[in-house]
Amino acid sequence: MPKGEKINGSQDIDINSASEEQIQEARPVSRLYENWFLDYASYVILERAVPKYDDGLKPVQRRILHAMKEMDDGRFHKVANIIGQTMQYHPHGDAAIGDALVNMGQKDMLINTQGNWGDTRTGDSAAAPRYIEARLSKFAIDVVFNKEVTEWQNSYDGRKQEPVALPVKFPMLLTQGVEGIAVGLSTKIMPHNFCELIKGSIDSLNGKKTKLLPDFPSGGMGDFTQYNGGSKGGKIRLRADIKVVDKSTLSITSVPYNTTTGSLIDTILKANVSGKIKIKKVEDNTAKDVEILVHLKQGVSSDVAIDALFAFTNCEVSISPNCCVIINNTPRFLAVDELLKMSTDNTVGLLQKELEIQQSVLKDKWHFSSLERVFIENRIYSNIEDCETWEEVLSTIDKGLDPFKSQFKREIIEEDLVRLTELKIKRISKYDSLKADELIAKIESNLEEVQNNLNHLTEYAIRYFEQILKNHGKGRERKTEIAQFDTIKARRVAAANVKLYMNSEDGFVGTSLRKDEFVCDCSDLDDIIIIRQDGKLIVTRIGEKTFVGKDIIHAAIWKKNDKHMVYNAIYFDGRTGISYAKRFSVTSIIRDREYDITQGSDKSQLLYFTANPNSESEMVIVNLHNSVKARKKTFDFNFGELAIKGRGSKGNIVSKHRVRKVAQKEVGESTLGGRDIWLDENIGRLNTDKQGRYLGSFNTDDAILIIYEDGSYELANFELTNRFKLNEISLIEKFNSDRVLTAVHFEGGSRTYYIKRFHIETTTFGRLFNFISDERTSKLILVSSAENPILEYSYRTKRGEKKTRKENLVQFVEIKGWKALGNKLGNYLRMSGFKWIEELSEVNPEIDEVAKSELTLFN
Repeated sequence: MPKGEKINGSQDIDINSASEEQIQEARPVSRLYENWFLDYASYVILERAVPKYDDGLKPVQRRILHAMKEMDDGRFHKVANIIGQTMQYHPHGDAAIGDALVNMGQKDMLINTQGNWGDTRTGDSAAAPRYIEARLSKFAIDVVFNKEVTEWQNSYDGRKQEPVALPVKFPMLLTQGVEGIAVGLSTKIMPHNFCELIKGSIDSLNGKKTKLLPDFPSGGMGDFTQYNGGSKGGKIRLRADIKVVDKSTLSITSVPYNTTTGSLIDTILKANVSGKIKIKKVEDNTAKDVEILVHLKQGVSSDVAIDALFAFTNCEVSISPNCCVIINNTPRFLAVDELLKMSTDNTVGLLQKELEIQQSVLKDKWHFSSLERVFIENRIYSNIEDCETWEEVLSTIDKGLDPFKSQFKREIIEEDLVRLTELKIKRISKYDSLKADELIAKIESNLEEVQNNLNHLTEYAIRYFEQILKNHGKGRERKTEIAQFDTIKARRVAAANVKLYMNSEDGFVGTSLRKDEFVCDCSDLDDIIIIRQDGKLIVTRIGEKTFVGKDIIHAAIWKKNDKHMVYNAIYFDGRTGISYAKRFSVTSIIRDREYDITQGSDKSQLLYFTANPNSESEMVIVNLHNSVKARKKTFDFNFGELAIKGRGSKGNIVSKHRVRKVAQKEVGESTLGGRDIWLDENIGRLNTDKQGRYLGSFNTDDAILIIYEDGSYELANFELTNRFKLNEISLIEKFNSDRVLTAVHFEGGSRTYYIKRFHIETTTFGRLFNFISDERTSKLILVSSAENPILEYSYRTKRGEKKTRKENLVQFVEIKGWKALGNKLGNYLRMSGFKWIEELSEVNPEIDEVAKSELTLFN
C-alpha cells in the first residue's frame, strides 16, 4: 500500500510502520462488505424469516407472546399497548409488530381477539391498533409458558430479558403454518389440522408412522397426492367449493388458501373478458359465510362452466410447499412428519423438565416439613435461649438435629437452619402434629406420582396430548376436504369465444376473415387441421390470419389422440397416374409441419375427401374419364372394406385409369364401434382412460341413466365434461330403454312403503323426472336394474316381535308406467333393514365380471 494514501477517510498511514490496530482500522470497504453481507444474510434467516422448530415461532411472534404474558391479567388489552410493550424487545418498529400480531390473531389459536380484526377470506384489513383488543388464549397459557424451563437472553438493548425459545409443548409450527423469504432461502409450511396433529403425536409416541396432510381455515377441497410430505419439490392443488344452484347459476362457497373473494372475482371477470368462460354477472354476497354467485349466459353448461372456473380462474390454485426450519442455529429442510416427531420429542423433553422441577420442589417441601416437625415436636428451639451469638444459635440447632439426621433424604445445610430460626412463635405454639403428618403424607404421595410419571414418561406424554385434545379440540375438526382432482384440459372446457373463417382459394384461415367462409365456433386455445387440394396436411394454432397454402378443401378443429375421427380419401398419384383410396386418422403431429396424404409426387391431388367423427365408412360412386378404354366407366367403391391406417399409408388401388369424378352414394356404419366409457368413482367424471368402473360402449344416440337418492332420474349424454355427484346418486349406468327398473320407496302422505317396476319412457336429455310421490317426507329406499331382484326387510308384529321377510319383486308387482305409485309392500309395523339379498343378474353384457358386482347402489 503506498505511503501517505488515505484509506476510508482515515489519516495518512505508513504501511511499513503502522500497528495491527491501525491496519485493521484501515481495511478496504470491499472486505467489510463481504462480512457485512454474510452477517446480514444470516441475521435475516435466523432472526426474521425462518422459524425455530422447537417453539415454531419467528422472533417477532415470540416477543409478542412474551410481552402479552407479562401484561396478562385475564382482561383484554388495547393492541396499541401490546405493540408498545413488545417494542422493548423487538427493534423493528410498530408496523412490523402490528402486522404480525394481527396475523396471529386471525389464526384464532394463541390470541383471543375483540373488535374488527379483518377477514382473510375477503382481504379486509383490521381496524387501527387503538380500536382493537387482544389477550392470550386459554390454550396459549396452558401450552406455551413456563418460566422455570425457559432459557433467557438479553434484549437488543440489554435492558430486558427475553426468551431464547418459548417452551411450547405442542407442534405449533405445523398447526399455524408459516411463510418466510430470506436471503437466498425461503420457507413455506402449510397449516395442518389441530386434532390430527395431536393424534399424530400420539401415534409417534406409540411408534407408529404418521402421514400428515394440510388443512386450511378457508375450507374447500385439496388434492394432496403430490404433497411429498411437505418437502421441497412437492405440490398441492386447492379448489373452491362450487355448487349448482340452478341451470344458470353457480355458487362459490369457499375460496382457496391465500386467495380472497376480491381477487377470485377479478380472475373470473378476466376470464370472461378473454372469452374463456361466458357469464352474465358475478355477485359477492359474502358475509358470515362465503357466497359468490356466478350467473351463466343462456346455453352454457354448468358442468363445463365449473371446469372452466377451475381451469382459468383462482377457483383452483397450486401451492409448492417447502418445509425449512431453524435447528441449532442452522436452516434445515425436512418433511412435516419428521418435524412432527421432532416437535413431539421436544414436548416430551419439556414435560420431563417440568416433572423434574416439580419433583425438586416437592422434595424441598418434604425436607423442610419434616425438619420443621422434628424441630418443634422435640422442642429444639428451647435450646437456643441461652445462645449469645448467631453462630452459636445455628450450632445448637444443628446439634439438636443430630439424632434425627438419618431420617432425612438429603444433608441438612446452613440454609435449612436459617429457615428454622425464622419460624414465628405463633407458628410454633399452634403447631398441629396430625396436620403436619397429613401434609407430609400428601407430599410423599405427590412425589410418588411424579416419580411414576418420570418412569413412564411416554404414557404421561400421551395422556397430556389426550387432555389437550379434550380441552381444546372442540370446533377444530378438519375443514379442507381431501379429494383427488382430475386434470382439466383447458382446450376441452374453454368456451367457444371466437369464430373461425377461411379463404380456401387464397389459402388463409383465421378469426379476422369475417367476409370469407365461416368454418365453426371455437376457442382461441384450439388447434386446427387444414387439408389442401394438393394432398398436404398441416395442423396449426388459431390466429387472426394465417397463411396455410392455397386451395383448402377442409378446415376443422383438431383433437389430439382422437382415434374416432377417421378421414376417407381418394387421391391421384402424379408419378404413376394411378388413383388410390385410404382411410386414416391423425392422432399426433408436429404443429406447423406439412405432411403428405398422397405419395408426395408432383401433380398429385385429392379426388375425394371426407372427415368422419365416429369412424363412419361410406359407399362412393367412381366415374372414370370418358377417354379411357375401360369397359366399366362407373362403379361403386366401399370404404368399409379398407383398414384404418396412419396418414402415411399408401392406400389401395381404386383404378389405374384416369378418374373424372367421385361422389358419395351412402354413409356406412361406424368401423371402430362405440366409445368405451368408464366412470371414475373417486372424482365423479367420465373418461376413456380405463379409470374406474366400465359403463359400456357408447354410440352417438346412447345415453347415461342417473337415478338420484331423492327419487328422480335424468338422462345425460356421455360427454367427458360431465360431472356427477356420486354421494347424491343411487344408480348410474348406460341407458337401455328395454331394461326394467325396480324401486322401493316410502310414500309420505300415507306413510306406506311401495314397490314399483317400470321402464324409462322419456327421452329428453338433462331434465329431471320425479318417479316417486311429491309428498315432503317421501323418499327412495332402494333401486335396481337387475332382472330378478329379491328384497329382504325386517318388520315388527303387533306383539312387538321382530321378523324378516323376503320378496321376489318380479312376482310381487307387474311392470307399470314410471308415474305409477306401485303396489303396497305390506301393513307391517316399523319396517326397516331393506337390502337386496341375491346377486344381481347380468344387466349389461359389455361389463366384465368385476364391474357386475358394482353396478347397483353406491351406498
